[in-house]
This record gives sequence, C-alpha cells and structure tokens, in this order.
Amino acid sequence: MKLTLLKIFFMALTVCWAPAATAAKILIKVDALDGPPIRVFITKPLNLAPDRPVVFVMHGVNRNADEYRDQWHELAKEHDFLLVVPEFSNRNFPGPEGYNLGNVFDQDDNIVTENRWSYSAIEPIFDEVRRRFAITSGRYSLYGHSAGSQFVHRFIFHVPGARVSQIVSANAGWYMMPDFDQDFPYGLRRSAVSRENLAAALQLPVTLLLGEADNDSEHPNLRRSPEAMAQGDHRLERGFAFYETAREYAEQRKIPFNWQLVTVPGADHDNRLMAPAAIPFLVSQ
Repeated sequence: MKLTLLKIFFMALTVCWAPAATAAKILIKVDALDGPPIRVFITKPLNLAPDRPVVFVMHGVNRNADEYRDQWHELAKEHDFLLVVPEFSNRNFPGPEGYNLGNVFDQDDNIVTENRWSYSAIEPIFDEVRRRFAITSGRYSLYGHSAGSQFVHRFIFHVPGARVSQIVSANAGWYMMPDFDQDFPYGLRRSAVSRENLAAALQLPVTLLLGEADNDSEHPNLRRSPEAMAQGDHRLERGFAFYETAREYAEQRKIPFNWQLVTVPGADHDNRLMAPAAIPFLVSQ
C-alpha cells in the first residue's frame, strides 16, 4: 500500500562529527497529500553497507520518537543497522484512534480509505529510506513498545502484504484479539481485518516480547475498560492471553503458526530495558 502523491524531503540534518563519531542522526519529513506530515528520526551508522538491515521502531503513547531514536542510537551503531523511527504526533494523529488503532475509522465509525491509515505510512517511508540511503535490502524489521506495540500487532493484521521480515511486539497494554466474535478494537468483528488477513498474520515471524516485571495492575497508563480487564489484570497477563488466543485460533484451523513468546527477566514497562533484548529477533548478526 502506498500513500498517493507522496512527497518526501529533508527538514533538517544533524550529523555527529565529533572526532570519535560513528553514526549520523538525521531528521526527514514525509508530507503526503492524503495525510498530515510525518517526521522520521533516523540513525545511520557511518559507512553503513547497502545490504545492512533496516529496523523500524514505533514510539509509545508520549509520541516521543526523538527519545526512542536516542535510546536506540547506540544499538544501531553497535549492530550496524539503519534505525528508522516515525513520529505520529498527537496533534496530527490524535488519541489511540489516530495512532494505535491506525486511524482506520472516522468519527462516524466508517472505515476510511487506506491511504489515510497510519499503518499505510510505513511502506512508503521504507521506500524512501531505501532510495535515500542506497539500501539494497528488500525487507525491514519492525519493533514497537507499549502503544508502539499496539501499533505493531495491529499493523500486521491490517497490512498483510507488508515487506516486514521480523516483528517484535513488546509490552502492549491491551490487544486486538484474533477473535471475530468480539468487536473492534478488542477483537476483529466490525474491523477492516479479514479472515485471510488474520491467517497471513499468524504465519509471520512475530516475537511477543514481555517484561517479566511488567505486572503492575495499578500502572497509571494501564487501560481498565471491562474488555481490557478481561484480557488480564496487567500487561504480562494480557500478553500471555493474546499469544494463547492466537495459537489456539491457528491450531483449530490448521494454520501454520510462526509466533513465539519470549519474556525478559527483570524488565518492567521500560523500552530501555526491552530494546537490547529485542535485537536478536530483529537483526541477523
């Protein structure tokens, strides 16, 4: 999927040219006719080979793409990959509806055209960073933490043809369950996701990454609607419930299931603790 009449251009360029610098921090802006502009924060290791991986990282509820880029900056240098962090600002993509839930429905609960979905921005951004940085890799890895994790697991349901090679969904607060008997956004009934889309998503290489200490049932950002509470008392329980629901759906329908669940000892709801643990599932060394 592509955003029509996509225009991408430089806003600013900041390069770390201190004597020991080993990576550039770059900011570009994506301006699409059918959507608001998207700033993209990038780390490019110096002398990055064209066949090195591209890793997209989705920020959390604070829409702090610059901070996520900075948290991942050293990892990009150490593991030699192009780091791409789009910013879905609250002004342009308000509330969870605009970001986590993909901007798929309008205020009257009608499905909008796909070239306005936040999910639809990822593939064109990938095309541009490949062109701009002469990347030959035809696929990318995708990571999200917290609200970014909500974006990621819903993205794979909504964009089954995405050129994504590895997916890591870390510490989501609540989930869109692979269940057509439950209404969107907690399930797939009355959503834009077909059964074929779901079957394709269950066959993708997904790692559900959960912090073993992300079990605070009183966390201030934890959703407590009845539907969310039915998934579990805290994020760790909800992650296990999501995985088991997906596994059972695939098993009952004999769909190849390529997801895995991995826990991170000692990690709570902190991207800085989860990011290093995600590297083996995103980047082939």
